[in-house]
Amino acid sequence: MTRRTTALMAVLSALAVVVSSCGVATRAQDAEPDGSVPGAGNPSKSPTGPIPAGLEKFYQQQPNWERCGRGQQCATVSVPLDYSKPTGDTIELSVRKVPARDQSAKVGTLFINPGGPGGSGVEFAAAAAFVLGAPLLRKFDVIGWDPRGVGQSTPVRCLDTAQLDKFIAADGSPDDEAEITELNQQAKTLADGCQQRSGKLLPHVSTKDAARDIDVLRGMVGDSELYYLGMSYGTYLGATYAELFPKNVGRLVLDGAVDPAKSAEENNIAQAKGFDTALDAFAEECAQRSCELGSTKQEVLAKVDKVIADTDANPLEGSGDRKVTQGLAVLGVIYPLYQKDFWPRLEEAIAQASEGKGARLLALADEYADRTPNGYSSNSNEVIYAVNCLDRQDIASVAEAKADEAKFKAASPRFGSYLLWGSLACANWPVKPEDKPHPIKAAGAKPIVVIGTTRDPATPYEWAVGLAKQLESGVLISRDGDGHTGYNEGNDCVDRAVETYLLQGTPPAADLKC
Repeated sequence: MTRRTTALMAVLSALAVVVSSCGVATRAQDAEPDGSVPGAGNPSKSPTGPIPAGLEKFYQQQPNWERCGRGQQCATVSVPLDYSKPTGDTIELSVRKVPARDQSAKVGTLFINPGGPGGSGVEFAAAAAFVLGAPLLRKFDVIGWDPRGVGQSTPVRCLDTAQLDKFIAADGSPDDEAEITELNQQAKTLADGCQQRSGKLLPHVSTKDAARDIDVLRGMVGDSELYYLGMSYGTYLGATYAELFPKNVGRLVLDGAVDPAKSAEENNIAQAKGFDTALDAFAEECAQRSCELGSTKQEVLAKVDKVIADTDANPLEGSGDRKVTQGLAVLGVIYPLYQKDFWPRLEEAIAQASEGKGARLLALADEYADRTPNGYSSNSNEVIYAVNCLDRQDIASVAEAKADEAKFKAASPRFGSYLLWGSLACANWPVKPEDKPHPIKAAGAKPIVVIGTTRDPATPYEWAVGLAKQLESGVLISRDGDGHTGYNEGNDCVDRAVETYLLQGTPPAADLKC
């Protein structure tokens, strides 16, 4: 589970001039030759598949699809706030549809989720032409939605810009009691803000709640089975759906997989090691070119470590009156590790920071946190805690964090403390976790494809192996490569296997290696 939104979403943000919000203007080929919207005006089919008792009005609703950019349609869908009280309060989900380019050959609807928790599926769908292969765009209606609590759906709100700036810039590896007290105070500020501004919603943003929403959407569009592509945290969401609705599983691809059987502690330690692995790969590649940072891996890593260490006591000049604290420096280092194409930016940022200039490092950290000159463009920094703290027990107190620190530092001297102390908000969270780590079998489900990348920094490869083994019908694809997630990342073997499975229903051979 990524600690903030996935780097893939950040890549999409860089395309904002092409794909921004509901007024999106996509590539010309998304429209028909006469400029019309493929499939526009076609009402949803009648709901098919089982409808849970008491939820008929949600499954049977007919959304009012409206044009929201060339070739795309947007709607708002109603779902129960609390599924145990379907006649009670409701919340709204913002949904975007990209109609299949060849409606006559349409296979069905492909639901897509970018991860997070907190990533915007609406933005993900807006960029469908960049994140999905042409064969999928031709034969699937593609739907992305902002999960409950996220973005344009009924959102979790917690802090204003100044408060969130303080929270994100806080020292994530406290060295003394004063720094621990300050970090805990920031964690309390977040938790209190969420309770004050979103207290009614907070108990109902779990992954299980979000998975139930997916089934409403599936039924609403008239598909008897779910076709789904989930990235990063989206794999946990997809696996949870399969656990709750195994008979409704059609074709699921879980890319950059999360292992649901791992505890929060195991996840955090593994993720810290994953960032180390990715940084090592960056350093080796940089050194091979005799880059700005050195001609050996050790020299490159030493430059990175010095920047991180120096910003602890002496934050760098950033942009305007904003300083690059150690917390922001670490975010600036971590973010480019998600996408190999971003490695040159990391090299440049560390080189500049080594000369006392932090603007480029701050820019990377801001992209990771969705920070713009006008504030935060999403609520992902708040949603990630609202969901994760509800899904599973994390550290329960400052004392527990102190007791675990040696273990985390031993696992990753560079990133261990950040992954440990970054969970402190959950120790102050106003809602108790409603679930606990456990294997997901999804007994009775059709084949589910799981993808793992060998040097994935955010969801380590072994998580994909674990999830594929747990799922009764899991099929693993292993991508030998760098970066986060595997589909549409330049590996033809992965892309062919995924597209053949989604279009034809034929899963790849067991343990396909690409």
